[in-house]
Amino acid sequence: MNTNRLKKSIIKALPYVLMGFVCTNLGEAWRLAEGADASKKLLSFFSTLGPAFANPLPSFQPVDLLVGAICGGALWLAVYLRHKNAKHFKHNQEYGSARWGTHADIEPFMDPVFQNNVILTQTERITMSNRPKNPANARNKNVLIVGGSGSGKTRFWLKPNLLQMHSSYVVTDPNGYNLGG
Repeated sequence: MNTNRLKKSIIKALPYVLMGFVCTNLGEAWRLAEGADASKKLLSFFSTLGPAFANPLPSFQPVDLLVGAICGGALWLAVYLRHKNAKHFKHNQEYGSARWGTHADIEPFMDPVFQNNVILTQTERITMSNRPKNPANARNKNVLIVGGSGSGKTRFWLKPNLLQMHSSYVVTDPNGYNLGG
């Protein structure tokens, strides 16, 4: 392990270790507290906090070290869970901002052989293969085309994909304009 990684690891662990050392004094205060049951020990605990924290050094009694380790570990766990469940923001972008996809975004979903794709636009396609090279790129093959009349749904999407003849299609044409004679 190189020195930079070691230094970063020590710096990351330092707050938890320091918190553990401070909590050893809490363990010492509990150990010094008098009382037979928990309620009497708790009342006495608050009076022993002063003497326990009077010494700035941590207590090295095994029980006190265990209390410190548990407190340091609990702090680490709380920070870890908070970070794990946090929203991961993009820097210099508003949260929830969206953008149009680019050719580089859809490229992993395209088959290199043109005929093995569903044509989406002039430059973008999606593979018809059920088992792409990277399983993470497997997607649903259903396509829904929505557009106003005259927007080019038939001319630019339906007819080019029907002419590919590489899969089964269900096409409804109530007017009979596209499929009829």
